[in-house]
Amino acid sequence: MKAMLLAAGLGTRMGELTRDLPKPLLDVDGKPLIAHLLESLVAAGFADLVINVAYLGEQIEAALGDGSRFGARIAYSREPDGPLGTGGGVKRALPLLGTAPFLLVNADVRSDYPFGRLRRPLVGRAHLVLVDNPAHNPAGDFALGPDGRLANQGEPMLTFAGLSVLDPRLLESAGKGAFSLTPLLRAAADAGQLHGERYAGTWLDVGTPARLAQARTPHS
Repeated sequence: MKAMLLAAGLGTRMGELTRDLPKPLLDVDGKPLIAHLLESLVAAGFADLVINVAYLGEQIEAALGDGSRFGARIAYSREPDGPLGTGGGVKRALPLLGTAPFLLVNADVRSDYPFGRLRRPLVGRAHLVLVDNPAHNPAGDFALGPDGRLANQGEPMLTFAGLSVLDPRLLESAGKGAFSLTPLLRAAADAGQLHGERYAGTWLDVGTPARLAQARTPHS
């Protein structure tokens, strides 16, 4: 199974920290934020990686290279006219990902989630990892049913962790250009084609300076 890391965002909530440095390269415990993910993915058996880049993307390519020093093979999906959003970025990268289900990870996530757990046959069009709602997303995103199906409403409402497995067919009806993946996931939920799981381990969306500081503290 291939894995894609979403690394093309502007990182505007980081303010001056990302004026001259893309967010995935911000230092966390002596290495770039994205390097922690790369190491976890490779340790779980994901060696074929695709990374989308846009804002200051040349810095990401220079820092990670072809992935060989991580034990991986990295292909880059370049978005020269600016970030295409989560959906548009994945759609552009599909020629590099192939026709089989693939792992999709937000590059600004820090987690001890065992990625190897996702190396299993996909049920439906997508499988999402959910976490308890953090302070910045108190209403949650999807409801997790007892059978593992996700719904747009219900209880308990949980937050999408930015970790998922997608079937490329999820995007076959989507157009080109910039768009969000969220409407496609919501449509899949309505069609009974969205599944997920709740994860109670360490997880952090490193989206602001405060959360970056939290990521740098012991046992974050």
